Amino acid sequence: MKVKLLVVGCGARGTGYSKFALDFPDKAQVVAIAEPNPERRNAIGDAHGVPENLRFHDWKDAAAQPRLADAVLICTQDNMHEEPAIAFAGLGYDILLEKPMAPTAEACRNIVAAVKRAGVMFAVCHVLRYTEYTRRLKEVLASGAIGDIVSIQHLEPVGYWHQAHSFVRGNWRNEAESSFMLLAKCCHDVDWLRYVMDRPCKQLQSFGTLKHFRHDCAPAGAAARCMECPAGVECNCPYSAIKIYLRDRLDQGQTGWPVNVLTQNVTRETVLKALREGPYGRCVYECDNDVVDNQVVNMLFADGSTVSMTMTAFNAHSGRLTRIFGTRGSIDTDSNTITLFDFLTTKKTVIDTAVNNDGGILSGHGGGDFGLMAAFISAVAERDPSKILSGTDETLESHLMVFAAEESRRTGKVVSL
Repeated sequence: MKVKLLVVGCGARGTGYSKFALDFPDKAQVVAIAEPNPERRNAIGDAHGVPENLRFHDWKDAAAQPRLADAVLICTQDNMHEEPAIAFAGLGYDILLEKPMAPTAEACRNIVAAVKRAGVMFAVCHVLRYTEYTRRLKEVLASGAIGDIVSIQHLEPVGYWHQAHSFVRGNWRNEAESSFMLLAKCCHDVDWLRYVMDRPCKQLQSFGTLKHFRHDCAPAGAAARCMECPAGVECNCPYSAIKIYLRDRLDQGQTGWPVNVLTQNVTRETVLKALREGPYGRCVYECDNDVVDNQVVNMLFADGSTVSMTMTAFNAHSGRLTRIFGTRGSIDTDSNTITLFDFLTTKKTVIDTAVNNDGGILSGHGGGDFGLMAAFISAVAERDPSKILSGTDETLESHLMVFAAEESRRTGKVVSL
């Protein structure tokens, strides 16, 4: 069965996930799209040969039609998930929903209730569960190679330029317009840690601040836009938009993400125009951002095991780093290589799980984008929800962990689940 897809939201995630249908045309086909931006709408529409009458400006127009597809990919902004998810569930669409589910616990519960009521298949894009790295790591843990897990240290290295791009200048900079930082960036991580621990979390504690990307941290003489900044100040700023988008990328021949977020048609002229006029040309110290740039979360699980997680902007953008400490051994990982140390034999074993990074869906998020899409399409085609690694209840649970951690950060209290 070839699964027919409706794509709602044609930004980076909608474009990325829909590429699965181009790479595997025997398995999936994009038959309709909904996107208010005409350039993005037509880019995906043209790539997939979607008829003009099935290229909708608004998801509500698509939902007003008789059912158009087997499944819908909802890839809108965080605060635009609840309404379409509930509507398309009611219409009988199986749903792939970009993470996070929604910016409030109530909205998440509403989505889960609607999905269960409709009896449709549902997957949230927790792509970290679907990587080859995670599959091999779960095998190692299940084998008992390190005994019982006692504690985990986990680092989400957002990266200095990624923070500047997405969480200071970009769409996820402001809680009122998207969601708080832990939900936007680290619901991946909390969900993955819950998946690795494979047991319920009981309590959470968190601290986090907006430490650096504030007006009072601006260097002397800095302008409101990087294109207007004195050369001596701009050239000495690691967060300069000219550095990030031009010197470090476009001048090196890189035209993909994040440069293609600034303009659909990437040329030096269009990028320069975007830096002069658009949000990505603003000084990082003069934006309307309010999400934290560093946060720590401590978790206590039901069996007494513990996890500490750190999210920080101030590093190179790289793979997540995790150390797992067990009763018979330990594991060090960098999201590609699993290094296992056995306490009894003192033997060290290295397992390489890296995928070829070709820039396509096969390599996105360490192969997780492909793994997710392959699992979802297979689940829909075979009517087998077991192929989806993050079911509705566990997805809701990991989201509630994130909300509890944020409650702790705001109140200074340990929060129980």
